[in-house]
Amino acid sequence: MSESTTVPATRLEPASRWAGFLGSVGRAVRPASFGADPTGERLERVLRSPNFRDGSFRNSEPARMIVQKGMVREYFLGAGRRQRYPGTPIQVYADTAADLATPSDTGLRTTWMGHATVFVEIDGHRVLFDPVWGKRCSPFTFAGPGRFHPVPVALDALDPDVVVISHDHYDHLDMPSIRALVSSRAVFAVPLGVGAHLEYWGVPAGRIVELDWDESAEVAGLGLTATPARHFCGRGIRNGTHTLWASWAVAGPEHRVFHSGDTGYFAGFATIGAQHGPFDLTMIQIGAYSEFWPDIHMTPEEGVQAHADLAGAALLPIHWGTFNLALHPWNEPADRTLASARQAGARVAIPRPGQPFEPTLAAPTAAWWR
Repeated sequence: MSESTTVPATRLEPASRWAGFLGSVGRAVRPASFGADPTGERLERVLRSPNFRDGSFRNSEPARMIVQKGMVREYFLGAGRRQRYPGTPIQVYADTAADLATPSDTGLRTTWMGHATVFVEIDGHRVLFDPVWGKRCSPFTFAGPGRFHPVPVALDALDPDVVVISHDHYDHLDMPSIRALVSSRAVFAVPLGVGAHLEYWGVPAGRIVELDWDESAEVAGLGLTATPARHFCGRGIRNGTHTLWASWAVAGPEHRVFHSGDTGYFAGFATIGAQHGPFDLTMIQIGAYSEFWPDIHMTPEEGVQAHADLAGAALLPIHWGTFNLALHPWNEPADRTLASARQAGARVAIPRPGQPFEPTLAAPTAAWWR
């Protein structure tokens, strides 16, 4: 099954004495966490995009999902389901806030907060990728995958200059976190179409930079480029066609970093590396892989190859260790990434959640996940 070709949703607009009742039904059917669909000039930009064809955004290489009988049963009732959760609580790094209060020695410091959320201090600027502070990656507070560990530091302690969103899936775009960041000074950099969600949640339009693949913008003294990825989008039941997914290249005066977002392996990594690298750090998705969706999430071995294609110096594995989103054991991505990186001669850092490190210096080495 390829990318979704579903139809965008519309809001209920009751116009009778039943307005209150119907409005409540509408909110229950379409909660605010579903976000909003692009309209007006934003929609016109979507429709003009060279990556939008036949009613939907498209990957440069097709992305398959292989639906098989028993897949859902295996997720919820399979023999290996207990291995998808840590046997004991994950201990996050205890001194995150204190360490971040001290300036970086090298001009590049990185703090993995869990899953795909990464705080990067680069050449005097602060960039927060895919902030998810919610207890669940879900449109609902009462259901959906829950955290294995708390977020290491309060969101209001970070004060980012830029918030970068890779795509609109719930484990990357969290409505409560975005609403909390509205009161910050941050500019939000998002893929084309995703800005509709942010405006709906209260982010001023003037603080949203919305880019198509291979478009760039200068934000807070940094060069940001939305680079291609191999994935898909959509938050609501029907709105999976008009928002784009992306990886991101961020360049400061001295350093360069790359965040993969969610992606299957594809030939475009080498092109990104040639055009925007070399990178001092690549943050690469290596978790939530499966034979059922081989083209939308990379395996650890593919992630290490992508790091090499990108001409990366240090590799930070992301998108693992926080939520149960696949059938593999929760800590398998770290072990496989470490083994593959050693075989390839790549330098990999696997810090405990909340442990700041400077990629150009020594990387954390303790195998805390074991």
